[in-house]
Amino acid sequence: MAETKNDSGAPELKRVMGTKLLLLFIVGDILGTGVYALTGQVAGEIGGAAWAPILVAFFVATITALSYLELVTKFPQAAGAALYAHKAFGIHFVTFLVTFAVLSSGITSASTAAKFLAENFIVGFNLDWGQTGVTWVAVIFMLVLALINLRGVGESIKFNVVLTIIELTGLLIVILIGFWAMGQGNVDFSRVMIFETEGNKSVFLALTAATSLAFFSMVGFEDSVNMAEETRDPAKIFPKVMLTGLGITLVVYLLVSIAAVAIVPVGQLSASATPLLEVVRAGAPNLPVDVIYPFLSIFAVANTALINMLMASRLLYGMAKQDVLPRSLSKVLPGRRTPWASILFTTAIALGLIILVTNFMGKETVTALGGTTALLLLAVFTVVNIACLVLRRTPHEGKHFRSPGFLPYVGVFTCAFLLGPWAQDPIEYQIAGLLLVLGLLLWVLTWFWNRAVRAKKTRFTDAEEIRG
Repeated sequence: MAETKNDSGAPELKRVMGTKLLLLFIVGDILGTGVYALTGQVAGEIGGAAWAPILVAFFVATITALSYLELVTKFPQAAGAALYAHKAFGIHFVTFLVTFAVLSSGITSASTAAKFLAENFIVGFNLDWGQTGVTWVAVIFMLVLALINLRGVGESIKFNVVLTIIELTGLLIVILIGFWAMGQGNVDFSRVMIFETEGNKSVFLALTAATSLAFFSMVGFEDSVNMAEETRDPAKIFPKVMLTGLGITLVVYLLVSIAAVAIVPVGQLSASATPLLEVVRAGAPNLPVDVIYPFLSIFAVANTALINMLMASRLLYGMAKQDVLPRSLSKVLPGRRTPWASILFTTAIALGLIILVTNFMGKETVTALGGTTALLLLAVFTVVNIACLVLRRTPHEGKHFRSPGFLPYVGVFTCAFLLGPWAQDPIEYQIAGLLLVLGLLLWVLTWFWNRAVRAKKTRFTDAEEIRG
């Protein structure tokens, strides 16, 4: 069979993904660290009604997903938010900021997964190592990811299917235990309708803060746009599959949050580093499920960390390749052909975050890093919704999805609202600020080098190839 090529004569990616594979990819990408690690923290913000912020987060995510669907069916390339911002505004510095924010969100998400994995590792092997031991396990895990990344790991659809099944299994166990405990009369559903806030915080502000945190559980759908070039008829398939995937995860998350609060008191749930394990232990004390559950959790979040570090290193490589960041970060390992410089750099940032937040920032690490991931992506989603509105002004030929007229405006407002100090913890601004300042410093150094030594402008030569 002849090789398919695009208009420039370059080979195109093979379109192998149909409805079922794309649905599994999207569900697997959304499920993961957020619900496993932050269910207790969300309940701690709002009380027993932990389902409420999940529902609001789903509403916000779905509106933004509709904007993504409009853009990905117009521009089915793999560069995602950075490409949409570039086409909408044409300002290279804005494109850089969006790209580095996405890159940073990948690093904070992977760091969140690493710390949560370490907590489950300690529990699973009954070790008494304290927070220092947990930190070292997280650091070692990140180093192992770097070695795997250096060796070269492609995104295998079959591997994604296996890990998606593991992730779903862990959550279905919680749901089934919830039904089991209900049948035994060991649940208190009255807690599920209680809105309880800390201090003098109003219910509205508590719900806003909890929604921002719960939003971390809903992200992942935006990564699916990277599969656009490998999907059969994306204009037809993407809308129904993405919305179906979001709907499935919503049902799973709501059932998990209700079961968790009904079985375990909110105070105990929010104080635990492994909240769903507390649910398993309390709901089925006579079953040995709690022995294997920490290891199910480890598998559930390990893939999240690997995929995010792969994404972050490739984004960094792509920007360095286009001389927007120091060229040295685009160095490739001979033989393996993996971007070793960007892999080591992103790993160093992740290690620094884990150690810094744990020891010096006075906040529970998983919550702080997960919240920072949501903060960075909310900023990106605000830009994407604006880009959707701007790009509507330019006629586009060909069949594409269109978000209902006013919804991108709602997406801009809701995402921007959740960026405010009423929804975010100050530590999340600090972490996000540190990462963006690092990116700006690298950009400035590159700008001076390009200007003084190479006599060239610092700009993206091809926005469609940002992901390297």
